[in-house]
Amino acid sequence: MREGQSTRKTKETEVAVVWKLDGSGKAELAIEVGFLAHMLELLAKHGRFDLTVRAAGDTEVDDHHLTEDTGIGLGEALREALGDKASINRYGSACIPMDEALALVAVDISGRPYLTYDVPLPATKVGSFDTELVEELLRALVNHAGITLHVRSLAGRNTHHIIEAVCKALGHALRQAVGRDDTLAGALSTKGMI
Repeated sequence: MREGQSTRKTKETEVAVVWKLDGSGKAELAIEVGFLAHMLELLAKHGRFDLTVRAAGDTEVDDHHLTEDTGIGLGEALREALGDKASINRYGSACIPMDEALALVAVDISGRPYLTYDVPLPATKVGSFDTELVEELLRALVNHAGITLHVRSLAGRNTHHIIEAVCKALGHALRQAVGRDDTLAGALSTKGMI
């Protein structure tokens, strides 16, 4: 079983992540930010990953530190779970609707962190969650996993729906990218490694 773990403790947050790539979509989440937990539940279910996240921190300030540090933990756990990246598909993409919203996500397990995020959000908050933190979560994930990620909103008026579509598409795209191809010996790269 491909599994990665990360533990991070700072003066601001304490985050522990276990990410099993070959799972069933089970999410065990104890996160002080409700909407962040909702996003990760969608990621796990639609990627069919087993994801355990424990995250606590200075949410009395705001949700920024906890969201970003959770993204760091996710990235570190994903990188560890991928190991040498041999025989993975490497690339994945998904275009997912959520009612009026439509999100496109493409991922390359490249070893090179890069995020392109073009997701205009009509509202600055969903409940008490600052919607600008979606980009911060994804940037931290990308930088610490070493992946290239392109995220686009193609349609949508409801901020909650747009973010849900993004998270579902991310799950589907990652599932494709981390999937194994038994016909591939080594890494899918002319360099011989990713």
